[in-house]
Amino acid sequence: MFRGLARKTTRWLDDLHQTLLRRRGVPPSPRAAAATPPLLPLDCVRLTDGVGRTLFEEYAAHRRESRGEEETGWILLGLREAAQAVVLATLPAGALRDASATHVRFNSLAQSVGSRIVRQAERRLTILGLVHTHPGSLRHPSDGDYKGDSQWVKNLRGAEGIFGIGTADAHGNAGLFADQPKPHVQAMGELRLTWYSLQAGAANYRPLPVLLTIGPDLARPLHSIWPTIEAHAERLERLARQQSRVAFGLVEQDGNLRLAADVPVAESDVVVRAAMSEKEVHYYLIQNDTTTPLDCGEYRVDRGVYLLLADLAAAD
Repeated sequence: MFRGLARKTTRWLDDLHQTLLRRRGVPPSPRAAAATPPLLPLDCVRLTDGVGRTLFEEYAAHRRESRGEEETGWILLGLREAAQAVVLATLPAGALRDASATHVRFNSLAQSVGSRIVRQAERRLTILGLVHTHPGSLRHPSDGDYKGDSQWVKNLRGAEGIFGIGTADAHGNAGLFADQPKPHVQAMGELRLTWYSLQAGAANYRPLPVLLTIGPDLARPLHSIWPTIEAHAERLERLARQQSRVAFGLVEQDGNLRLAADVPVAESDVVVRAAMSEKEVHYYLIQNDTTTPLDCGEYRVDRGVYLLLADLAAAD
């Protein structure tokens, strides 16, 4: 498994947590240290029911597609607590993944943009691990998985990651509900998820009990527009790095859901909005609750935004 996301997304997600309590070279105050318990080895992973639905529903849908024999997967975002992790969001591998029956390479740029979007509402979210599928009945991470995962987990909080393996070899109920034949196994119809953790320096994975709680998949609304995110990911990531105040959101336009990037104009109450579908980008000027279409015609969203910002600056 390729872990390209670790270089781009994990670093800035994890750095936030590392700097909340201390600056480089300055230890946290006793009060801050007492308020934050040390991270212990994980004794369980807790999934929200929304996350559980996403994994089983999208795994089933993937198997019905023309690429259903390939591996697929999801990045897991959530909260890392003292001895458990709570998974609150999933980011799909994407249609632009590089995959076969023996590997899957996630679209890391789209994952990075998706992480930015979902973390706007909950800044505490961090990368916890991932789920990927295996054709056949290999219910355990492979040797190739271990080679990449053992390096990747060093970047995660607590230097430990969660790994779910999906297979389609279960023989449980008729798919009306999920059951749990073992503490670290979930099964629904023919689909099975087997959960593990891996600590940095460990020689192997260990089974990780999985529990359910009530809650959403905070990233599920993004899944319906994931082709749009993939189409514009490189330029959106660049825009977000250059414009610290850019805000992403979902807007309904002509009955369709679009991804919006709002860039405030400095020292004004004006916002330039780019509303994107997979193949189109429309631009707007928002001021005093009034939205005015702009004539730009630029598909490259970062370039379009900067052209409009330049026009506004020249008009002052």
